[in-house]
Amino acid sequence: MSNAANDGVVHGGNLHEAAERYGIPYAQWLDLSTGINPHGYPVPPVPADAWRRLPDEGDGFAACAARYYGAPDAAHVLPVAGSQAAIRTLPALLPRATVGIAPLTYSEYAPAFARAGHRVAPLDVRCDGLPDTLTHVVVVNPNNPTAAHLSAGKLLHWHAQLRARGGTLLVDEAFADTMPTASLAASTHLDGLIVLRSPGKFFGLAGVRAGFVLGAPALLDALRRSLGAWTVSGPARHAVNAAFADEAWQRHMLVRLDGESARLAGLLHARGFATHRTPLFAWTDDARAAALHEALAQRGVWTRLFAASGSVRFGLPASGREWARFDESLRAAVQAIDPTRAA
Repeated sequence: MSNAANDGVVHGGNLHEAAERYGIPYAQWLDLSTGINPHGYPVPPVPADAWRRLPDEGDGFAACAARYYGAPDAAHVLPVAGSQAAIRTLPALLPRATVGIAPLTYSEYAPAFARAGHRVAPLDVRCDGLPDTLTHVVVVNPNNPTAAHLSAGKLLHWHAQLRARGGTLLVDEAFADTMPTASLAASTHLDGLIVLRSPGKFFGLAGVRAGFVLGAPALLDALRRSLGAWTVSGPARHAVNAAFADEAWQRHMLVRLDGESARLAGLLHARGFATHRTPLFAWTDDARAAALHEALAQRGVWTRLFAASGSVRFGLPASGREWARFDESLRAAVQAIDPTRAA
């Protein structure tokens, strides 16, 4: 079964599907299909009470997130069961209107807004002023998968335009831990501005299913009522609190990921593929990208294909052995699709 949650939305990490399609056992794959940090945060042992007790909303979890992300205070932060829960729920809380979303971005947004009765229109992120037909805008910053990045100044300018129309700017900062100066978290006291954050990517904690919605308290109260109680489990709160408090690990990981991302882009460039990157992934829209994805899959290396654009995203290998395997598989795959580049 596809991991598309039965609604046609495809994501990376669908390794069982790849194993079935290509006839290669699951354990033999090198999975580079997500942008999740392969060097995940080493979560300390979980206290027994985290398993036995219901999550306590008075445990300071929101305040810890507010400090880490730079939000005004805990009243402007709502913990949720991963950003996915918010993406599926927020559109119904906004006035139905036309929402601008880039054609190539995180694929959950357009269907979520359409299901809630909004009209979805393509957004040109290169524009300075927004078309007056748009009431709401969704931006993933930096963008997944293209790695494009918009300045905080430009986004706040867009927010002012939308707010004057009674609209909302929603900024998904799932990959922004690696570029904190780009974040709008500190501005989430402004009405009509929503920021989504996730510890899943930078901290490599996607499995805990925790995320945060930053915004005006009135909007967060409405979202809280829609989602109900106990959205983030006790063990997840323990893991994320520890990760947020470990500043030494964060500093080390920022340097490590930037170096590894440059290495990944360098390997692709050496084989003739221009890329754009964040510290967590590289992306190419080369005309041969789809063929490269297929050739790598035949060799047990799984990448993320964006079929509509024919582009491919590459996550980071986790170890020296994985780097060596990717380098060799990339060489063989490129030779298979373009013998003139054999080396």
